[in-house]
Amino acid sequence: MKTKAFCAIAFLLLITISCNKRPNPELYEESSDIIVSSPEQPDEAYMPEENSESYTALEENPFESPNKEPLSTFSIDVDNASYTNIRRFINEGQKVPKDAVRVEEMMNFFKYNYPQPDEQNPFSINTELSDSPWNKNSQLLKIGLQGKNITMNNLPASNLVFLIDVSGSMSDSNKLPLLKESMRILVKELRPQDKVSIVVYAGSAGVVLDPTSGDKKDDIINAFDRLNAGGSTAGGEGIELAYQLAQQNFIKEGNNRVVIATDGDFNVGASSDSDMEKLIEDKRKSGVFLTVLGFGMGNYKDSKMEVLADKGNGNYAYIDNIQEAKRFLGKEFKGSMFAIAKDVKIQIEFNPKHVQAYRLIGYENRKLKAEDFKNDAVDAGELGSGHTVTALYEIIPTGVESNYVPSDLKYTKVKNNDANYSDELATVKFRYKKPDGDTSIEMVHTIANKNVALERSSPDFKFASAVAWFGLKLRESKYISNTSSAEIKKLAKSGLAHDDEGYRAEFIRLVDAVE
Repeated sequence: MKTKAFCAIAFLLLITISCNKRPNPELYEESSDIIVSSPEQPDEAYMPEENSESYTALEENPFESPNKEPLSTFSIDVDNASYTNIRRFINEGQKVPKDAVRVEEMMNFFKYNYPQPDEQNPFSINTELSDSPWNKNSQLLKIGLQGKNITMNNLPASNLVFLIDVSGSMSDSNKLPLLKESMRILVKELRPQDKVSIVVYAGSAGVVLDPTSGDKKDDIINAFDRLNAGGSTAGGEGIELAYQLAQQNFIKEGNNRVVIATDGDFNVGASSDSDMEKLIEDKRKSGVFLTVLGFGMGNYKDSKMEVLADKGNGNYAYIDNIQEAKRFLGKEFKGSMFAIAKDVKIQIEFNPKHVQAYRLIGYENRKLKAEDFKNDAVDAGELGSGHTVTALYEIIPTGVESNYVPSDLKYTKVKNNDANYSDELATVKFRYKKPDGDTSIEMVHTIANKNVALERSSPDFKFASAVAWFGLKLRESKYISNTSSAEIKKLAKSGLAHDDEGYRAEFIRLVDAVE
């Protein structure tokens, strides 16, 4: 009996020890495939801290005098991660962090009814001038670009390398599990001429799937399905390996792109924002484009994700649910994954005869020096197939009193009877490069000083203005005098045209949810 009792106790102890022991997450080879193995729950060392999300601090663009600062120069931005991230906060009943709000990304989440460009240019230029809804006596100038919509049959072959974060911080249901479902949507869009590779990183980085034809969808999806989360986050090592694989399989005149999917919580290797910026700027020279997909909450590192996208010839989206994955990776696959122009810059010169002061709304981290406009070595944003880009300037007309500009300047006042000034409001210039080009091409567009009353402006103007207004309210902007949610909602409702998919109506519900 004693022997049996001893054996039973020993057996129970063995089971207890086995249950409590957690295997170290590592890459191992099985049936010629590299699979990530990890415990069901991440080690405590990898559990995210509460409220550890990080956002880059932004300082709002001030009003500028065209006499002192005649040129306003910035890079386009097609990212829309800020909007979906804000949506996540509001839907969960949380206060939106001020620095999570990037007004330009809110506006550029939505598509606008701009005409297609002619055959010779990759995008059309569209401008509209009307009244500001939030400041009496101010005007808004909307500048819109519409990228050429190229059919899938005419798009170049793709060399896509997916870089997937499988560290312990990715174990939550809205991270790696959602990521896997999202990848299924993207894989459906692949063609036989497209090649897909998968690299993963946790404590170290490894290749999960060698270059595979886009018609082998089951093989690609199975490779994603085998991934599990566990370990630390060797983000720098993963980026190095992904770009190396992309360059080894580089398609000349093709679409070469690394797609990073992560919560941005790098903690091993090159991890600081400055380290990541230096690394990704170096990789940009390879001619490989970049798409950054953000997942999760709690430990989300928006600051790192934005650095990667801004400095790596890339775009950036935050996937908060499967519906957003269907939108960005399915319906907008062409615009998200295929660039038709890169290093797109905008430079505008306002006429002091009509403009006392101007302010670029948003784009704070996309501003460029005036001399950067013609410098082809300076990076700027890319434009995808069918993409629209929208920017707003608030303008204080000459002769109008405003609390936002000084009224007692002696030497910078404009002489209204100066015959050298024309009736032009501004001249705007654009520079861009072809996706595989090194030399920029310039386009010029003149804007007439013809203001249309807000009620007679286009539905797109009204809606874009409402989105910007809401963003400025969330940022607690010092440049708006009216913060009424009811009036923001009313303006947005008047711009509900072109809303077949219901995104504009959803925006109005978000406005309703914020006091």
